Amino acid sequence: MTRSHAASAVSPAVLNLLRVLAALSVLVIVVQGASAGEILSRSGAAEALHAGGAVVVHVLTGLTAIAAFLVVRSTGGPWWPAVLAAALFVVTFLQAYLGSHGVMAVHVPLAMICLVGAVWVLVWSLAAGRARG
Repeated sequence: MTRSHAASAVSPAVLNLLRVLAALSVLVIVVQGASAGEILSRSGAAEALHAGGAVVVHVLTGLTAIAAFLVVRSTGGPWWPAVLAAALFVVTFLQAYLGSHGVMAVHVPLAMICLVGAVWVLVWSLAAGRARG
């Protein structure tokens, strides 16, 4: 199977699913940042929103990693997007653990890294289908 034939094998539905999941991951991570700001203002409701949002981040980044793997596998493209998506999924657990244990000096920078990683996966997903024409 040639590379051009492999690139056409990716299902548009899977590629669109990846794009939606990646966009939702970015959105929820941004909402997490907003709820973190509310926690600093001593809002009890914000803590519950932030904790629930963490679960949503884990689910979305995990599903994004699976979708990225499926897209990369079917296109024969570079593996870095799937590896980045999987690493992001793992880092969200470390980041949440550190936050729940009050290690804000690492929790907050990891949140920024998660946002950058999620945006990077989103941008790649949006460009992935354009390379095929």
